[in-house]
Amino acid sequence: MTATYTFDVFSSLDGFGAAGGNWTGYWGKQGPELLDHRLALYGEEQRMVFGANTYRAFARMLASSTDESEVRDPWVTRMRSLPATVVSTTLEGSLDWPDARVVSGDAVDVVARLKEESEVPLRSHGSLSMNRALMAAGLVDRLQVTLFPVITGQTGLDPIFQGAADFDLELVENRTLDGHVQELIYRPTLH
Repeated sequence: MTATYTFDVFSSLDGFGAAGGNWTGYWGKQGPELLDHRLALYGEEQRMVFGANTYRAFARMLASSTDESEVRDPWVTRMRSLPATVVSTTLEGSLDWPDARVVSGDAVDVVARLKEESEVPLRSHGSLSMNRALMAAGLVDRLQVTLFPVITGQTGLDPIFQGAADFDLELVENRTLDGHVQELIYRPTLH
């Protein structure tokens, strides 16, 4: 049996994973229901999978944050405590992450092997280019988009699906959190 792989991403309505300017990581729209739901998601046994750039960004954000900042929300702290695989051809040595290991190689090959060997589900938060390649290879079982009610046409950063293949999406779950944030979970198939 192969492990389930979830590509978990935050998005603005216009498809950006982040924004510059005065936007925060949640575009200022997080509420207690969202934060509790995220903590429950990350409370389950699973292995995180990151590309090198996302790992570096998380490590940098966590290192420069304080205990009171949203970067240290309980779900993020829980995510950091989960075992993690960082797929990279550039990182070497130990990582500033409690239970992380670097695996060198092509992400498609690494994740295909992880799916076969892992006894727990796999989850990746972010890692956009890596996850676009994994989707194209048919390795993403669930695409979990948390859609925040904002348009970042002028300040949007990190277009989530820029350069991605075409996919059909089957909606398998959805929920509204805090009355305005949508969580949409799809089963993607290459079109």
